[in-house]
Amino acid sequence: MQSYLLEMGTKVQHLEEYKQLPKFLRKLREDAGLTQRALGEAIDKPQSWVQYCETGSRRVDVAEFIQWSNVCKVSPEKAFKKFLDFKNV
Repeated sequence: MQSYLLEMGTKVQHLEEYKQLPKFLRKLREDAGLTQRALGEAIDKPQSWVQYCETGSRRVDVAEFIQWSNVCKVSPEKAFKKFLDFKNV
């Protein structure tokens, strides 16, 4: 986290600590059998928004992570635990 303080001008989605989240979100969606369009419609966002989240072009906040996991039929708590395991692989 100290690196974050040193890079205050850097957007969080470009930090090393964040780089696994877009990949994880895509896997979570695909494991749920959802297309980008279907996930976007479920949370009232366009398909392009989902694409930007999955490519790391757009940051996903905690509330969006919760929505994403709920739409994928995974509790946010379980999704976060899966993310921690995914990140350490």
